[in-house]
Amino acid sequence: MGGVLAATLAACGTSATPAAGAGSTSLHGTVTVLAAASLTESFDQLTKDFEAANPGVTVATSYGSSATLVQQVDNGAPASVIALAGTAAAAPLDKSMVKDTRTFATNTLEIAVPPSNPANITSIDDLAKPTAKVVLCADTVPCGKAAQATFTKAHLVPHVVSKEVDVKATLAKVKLGEADAAVVYHSDVVAAKGSVKGIEIPPNLNTSLTYPVITLSDDPAARAFVAYLLSAKGLATVQSFGFGAP
Repeated sequence: MGGVLAATLAACGTSATPAAGAGSTSLHGTVTVLAAASLTESFDQLTKDFEAANPGVTVATSYGSSATLVQQVDNGAPASVIALAGTAAAAPLDKSMVKDTRTFATNTLEIAVPPSNPANITSIDDLAKPTAKVVLCADTVPCGKAAQATFTKAHLVPHVVSKEVDVKATLAKVKLGEADAAVVYHSDVVAAKGSVKGIEIPPNLNTSLTYPVITLSDDPAARAFVAYLLSAKGLATVQSFGFGAP
C-alpha cells in the first residue's frame, strides 16, 4: 500500500522549468485539490482560470464533506491542497502534513426553498411547523453543526425529515421537490441561480464559518494555485459565488 501511495504521490508531483521569458518559470504537473462541497462552483471556475493561465498544469478537484475530506487525507489519500468549510473542520488533520494555512472566505447560513415555496416558509420560525418538510446536513459535517448552533440560538426545533451527507445533497432535496426547505450556505443559494429561493436568517441567529485553504505540498504548482486563490482575482471569483471576504 505504501509503495502504491508513494507512486501516486510522485505522479502528482510538479516541477518548475525555465520558460522563454527571462526570469520566468513554466509550471508543469498535477495539483490535487480536495474542497468542501460548498466550494464546487467557485473552485470549478478557479480551476478553469488557473489552468488557462498555466497550460502545463492540470488541477484535479474532488468535492465532499469537509469532515470526510480530512479523514481521507489522514488515511493517506494524495492531496496537494485542501480547502474546508470552517476552521473547526481542520482540527483532526495531521498537522505534520501542513505546510501553510490561510483564510480565503467566509460564509453564512440561509434557508433554501423551492421557487414556488409550497409550504409558505417566510422565516426560520416556519421550519418548526409540523407540516414543513425540512432537510439538514448531517450533524457531523460543518453545515449540519452550523445549523444546530443556529437552532440553539433561536430556541427552535425544526421539523426534520432527513439529514444528508453534505450541503449539495441537502440542497438537491429542495431542487428535486422532495423537501419544503433546507438549511444550506448563502453561497449555495447564489450558485443555484434561481432553482431555489433564499430566505435570510437574521444575523443574531445566523452562524458564520471561516474557510481555510491548507497547503499540503511544497510543489511549485500547488503553491501557485494557492497564491492564485488568495490573489485579488481569485478572491473576487470566490466572492462572485456568494462567499464573504476573508
